[in-house]
Amino acid sequence: MAQASRATKASKGPRALGLLELSNGNARLIPIAILIDGQYYDAGAYKASPVPMALWSDTVYEGVRTGVSQGLFTVKTALENPNTHQWLGEGTWLPASAIHTKSASKESSSIPRGMNNEGEGPPVLRHAGAAKPKAPDASPAAPTQKQVNPAPAPAPAAPQAGAAGPPASETTPAAPAVSSAPDKDAPTLKRGIPAARPPEPMTVTPIPTSKHGNASKSGPVAAPAQLVPAISAVDGAELRPYSYSVKPEEEQLFRKKMLAMAADEVRARAKLLTAQTIAAPAANPATRKSAAAKVPQPDFEDVQLRIFDLNNSNEPVLILSAKARLPQNPKQTEANDLQYLVTLVARQDVNADFHKAFSSVTDTRHLDVIPQVELIDAVDVDGDGPGELLFRQVSDAGTAYVVYRVIGNQLYALFQGTP
Repeated sequence: MAQASRATKASKGPRALGLLELSNGNARLIPIAILIDGQYYDAGAYKASPVPMALWSDTVYEGVRTGVSQGLFTVKTALENPNTHQWLGEGTWLPASAIHTKSASKESSSIPRGMNNEGEGPPVLRHAGAAKPKAPDASPAAPTQKQVNPAPAPAPAAPQAGAAGPPASETTPAAPAVSSAPDKDAPTLKRGIPAARPPEPMTVTPIPTSKHGNASKSGPVAAPAQLVPAISAVDGAELRPYSYSVKPEEEQLFRKKMLAMAADEVRARAKLLTAQTIAAPAANPATRKSAAAKVPQPDFEDVQLRIFDLNNSNEPVLILSAKARLPQNPKQTEANDLQYLVTLVARQDVNADFHKAFSSVTDTRHLDVIPQVELIDAVDVDGDGPGELLFRQVSDAGTAYVVYRVIGNQLYALFQGTP
């Protein structure tokens, strides 16, 4: 119980949650939720006057994957889709490897930029191993023979009238003075640490759309973007990994148990659809008996199993995502082409018993009623240390995001977005 307790208090905010899409060196941010005074709001609409607070210029987000920092994203420009009014943030992405390289260079040279080796004045170049130069004396040093200037020569007498002047080759006219305006872009040296630059005004650029309302696409098809949750906050618990290490044989055991639970969920969904299909006409007892027969074992594909230790209590939380099809039935031709989309969340206690915490089963024909639930990752949304689960819901109405917290054997929604 001591390990599973939430020792750190949840942050009251402001704390923003977003989703980074990284593709071919480019990055953009989808605002999801923002925590203000302990309450969650839609980050794409909170204080949108006109730009939402989560997409203000120079706002820094830290990308985290399973609790491990991946880099920093700085918002530079906010874009709005004029048809859907969806906001996106574009900016610069700095991977964690580049951050470590910069921090190492800063540790090797701790002198602020624009300062010399003594911490003041402009930089001074020196040879390796040279001693610190001494300040010059106030009194001028005695000049050497090479530094002694000869006595100024007497001014030549004015030429008499009628006398011929010197030849043109011996006269050197003085060069005229050239006055040029100062270059405003020329660098200048200043003492001390330079003051911070004022933030640049925010620019809002509409997302280009096609006549169908979707973003216009040009060029070759790019690779699928990587989805990385991102947090922007000034406080919160230290990052810690949420991964749960298992041996290969233990992972196979987990996979087998989760697939068995998922098969029961698929059969229950298929039984419900069959009951709805035969409920309209008056069915005879034989038809009812055949419909109530046991559904065969489904065939799974695209199986993905993620295992987390959200509370650092050595009690794994397992999330299975898969697609399933039932064997074809010649009497039910409409149900043969159905593909079931399964997302199952279970928790294993200290006695190695599995408990179902969440289940979502839909099919390709009923996405307008039951959305498909896809796991994004585990992330500390409220800043108290333990992780929460971030899901994406995809339906015919659009895409929405939901954040769940695992408490016991149930999932509680902390934030539910709208499509």
